[in-house]
Amino acid sequence: MKSRSGEISEAAYIHPQAILDEAVSVEAGTRIWAFSHILSGAVIGRDCNVCDHTFIEGDVTLGDRVTVKSGVYLWDGLIVEDDVFIGPAAVFTNDQRPRSNKHPDEYPETRLARGCSIGANATILPGIHVGCWAMVGAGSVVTRDVKEFSMVYGNPARFAGWVCACGDSLSIEGPGSVECRCGYRYKLEDNRLNREGQS
Repeated sequence: MKSRSGEISEAAYIHPQAILDEAVSVEAGTRIWAFSHILSGAVIGRDCNVCDHTFIEGDVTLGDRVTVKSGVYLWDGLIVEDDVFIGPAAVFTNDQRPRSNKHPDEYPETRLARGCSIGANATILPGIHVGCWAMVGAGSVVTRDVKEFSMVYGNPARFAGWVCACGDSLSIEGPGSVECRCGYRYKLEDNRLNREGQS
């Protein structure tokens, strides 16, 4: 977990029209673009790109090399691991039964695991875990956890196949191994895909 130190690195770029409240942590190499608003307590790692018109609440953590495209709002309880891509206008929610002026005592943790991609205008419901290198198609509504290296899309989002860490689709239907054209090898066991040689 990254530190909530409230320090902004001198090697980060903050657009003059971005708003960062006190006690926001931003690490070196990160770029925060115009009309973004980041609340106190938020933590943003190294080499991230936070595009225009983004709102980030205080109990949100972004890992390193995260891309957040324009028009995305990240609410309390969201943890975004390294190398995640969040497409434009993707929607995150943190309250299963929202009412005006009524807030839960704590928000469920929603986690985007390393390297996953969230397509444009997808909706992720509270408490969802999107696995490493998974891919969520544009416009999908994600109502349940997404396995590592899986591709899901639709409303509700359903499994549509396996995807390599490089982004290419993988053709494998039963237990066994497959090699992507990029060179990564995978093994499918118990309906879970694992990258061979991965520590």
